[in-house]
Amino acid sequence: MSLTRHQIRELAFQTLFAINANKDTDQESFFHALTKNDDAEYPAYLKQLVDGVTAHQSDLDAQISQFLGQGWSIGRIAKVDLIVLRIAFFEHDYVDDIPDRVAVNEAIELTKKYSDDRSRRFVSGVLSHIVQD
Repeated sequence: MSLTRHQIRELAFQTLFAINANKDTDQESFFHALTKNDDAEYPAYLKQLVDGVTAHQSDLDAQISQFLGQGWSIGRIAKVDLIVLRIAFFEHDYVDDIPDRVAVNEAIELTKKYSDDRSRRFVSGVLSHIVQD
């Protein structure tokens, strides 16, 4: 079963959301449950995204904080939006073969699927700084 990068990002989002909700989530089991195949190896990019976002979370949050409007903090951002932003900023900073515009577009697609229009506009506004830099 070959997954597209878009599908892998979606699985990474789901995994990171589960980890955010329950720190004891077993990544390996969760990956296999998401891919619905206990014997299959999950994609390396899935592990890279999940491990990378987890390892660099405080740095990613610090970067995201720079682009929040007055009165906003990491704690005020909806968890769905925050996880999407973390993935996009991780790809921007740590994944060389992903163009910034692709990271931004993929993040907006995730927001469209898992959140609402207000969140999509918010995420788009924060991510516009990635493309400008």
